[in-house]
Amino acid sequence: MCVFAAGATGLFGLGAGASNLFLGSLGLNLATGLAGRSAAQSAANQTYQSSLIANRSAEQAFAAQQEGLAAQLKETRASQAQEKQAATIRGLQAKGAIKASGRAGLTVDLLLADQERQTANFRESINQALESASRQYGRNVDGLTAQRDDRRNQLTSNINQAYNQIPSLGSVLLNVATQGLSTYGQLLPS
Repeated sequence: MCVFAAGATGLFGLGAGASNLFLGSLGLNLATGLAGRSAAQSAANQTYQSSLIANRSAEQAFAAQQEGLAAQLKETRASQAQEKQAATIRGLQAKGAIKASGRAGLTVDLLLADQERQTANFRESINQALESASRQYGRNVDGLTAQRDDRRNQLTSNINQAYNQIPSLGSVLLNVATQGLSTYGQLLPS
């Protein structure tokens, strides 16, 4: 271990006063560099903690939105099932009315077939609307997933940027040495 003693002749050919200034400058530069590194590390840790909170919030928002979409799809399905049932009942009532009219023959058969076709067409349109609602639900969930993943990626990027701002101990020491050499050059007697 080297101990620098600034005696009457000074350090590295500097006078005693200049040696003390040089050592004081090195100490201040080192303290400033280490304080800056500590502050950057603290800021990065704070960014990490706030990103964890933001990620939890994004997950909760995703779950709530997905739950809302699922409830909406469930309601749509229930409504469509009621409409199908109502269409079936109307079709059966119309068939009963045709049969109860007392008519017979080909006309009644044609009217019954027409009523059956109309009921089937209406039920099929309800099925198609339900399939469309199910596909839209899937697209909406995919959109929510992409939105959540985008938030996560942004938070990860923020964390990485914050940690990349922390100067390494080596770079702090190198800056102190560089500033020390500069100061030494300025303090040398001409």
